[in-house]
Amino acid sequence: MSELPQQLANGLILGAMYGLIAIGYTMVYGIVQLINFAHGEIFMVGGFGALSVYLALPTGTSLALALPVMLLGGIAVSVLVGIAAERFAYRPLRGAPRLAPLITAIGLSIALQQAIWKWYPDGKQARVFPQFKGHAFEILGATVQRGDIFVLIAAPACMIALGFFVAKTRSGRAMQATAQDPDTAKLMGINTDRIIVLAFAIGAAFAGVAAVAYGLRTGEVQFRMGFIMGLKAFTAAVLGGIGNIYGAMLGGVVLGIAEALATAYIEEIPGMQQFGGGAWKDVWAFVLLILVLLLRPQGLLGERVADRA
Repeated sequence: MSELPQQLANGLILGAMYGLIAIGYTMVYGIVQLINFAHGEIFMVGGFGALSVYLALPTGTSLALALPVMLLGGIAVSVLVGIAAERFAYRPLRGAPRLAPLITAIGLSIALQQAIWKWYPDGKQARVFPQFKGHAFEILGATVQRGDIFVLIAAPACMIALGFFVAKTRSGRAMQATAQDPDTAKLMGINTDRIIVLAFAIGAAFAGVAAVAYGLRTGEVQFRMGFIMGLKAFTAAVLGGIGNIYGAMLGGVVLGIAEALATAYIEEIPGMQQFGGGAWKDVWAFVLLILVLLLRPQGLLGERVADRA
């Protein structure tokens, strides 16, 4: 039990990253009923975008000074790729059977992976991402690395900003109207194409923030990193209630904490020693998903955020 605060902190940090990525899945699904399985790779290219910005800065630039520019670079790359995906891959298929955009998303995911693998300098190898140096912080009995402070600040700040945008701005209300009934929204004068692009852009921007957090935590980025993180984030979106932005973050935090606790404590249960440790962390994440779908198929929060407007 002495390790519990540390495991909770680890889970919270991991869950915040899952939640930031999951918001992209849930926003797009809430508006166009599309599961964008390329969203994990949009997260991945954001990490490489941030790294490229850092490498372009003068040698010896402090990471504290470079971080805002890296964040902007990662967000910009993710948003550009997200908007391009919507415009050229998904919009032409908007009236097609649902299987067509799903297959397109999987193909786009593979294409983005291979693009980084082939054309980014040394893209076949994991690239070193800068990390903060110095002593870690002791917070409520848990050790938190300096780089992890970023996601603990960024995730709630992003959620507060998104909640205000959706609830209080004209574009946010238009987004809710489009999610509820796109045809009626169009008749009321809302440019639904612009709203859909906006949803893709916001989701991609959050993925870019998560990519910087991932790099600061792990010290590397690689072309395969979007696959498992994207899959976990999609799991988080389903856990919280697909289409619900608050549910996406809640699902991410629940998933992260469950993963951390299972990794640390499952092996302490008599007869379960072979199912503990990091090798089984992905398995327990999906076991949690199956349990939630069996007991509460609509997710933890269930309703779409648009339904509350």
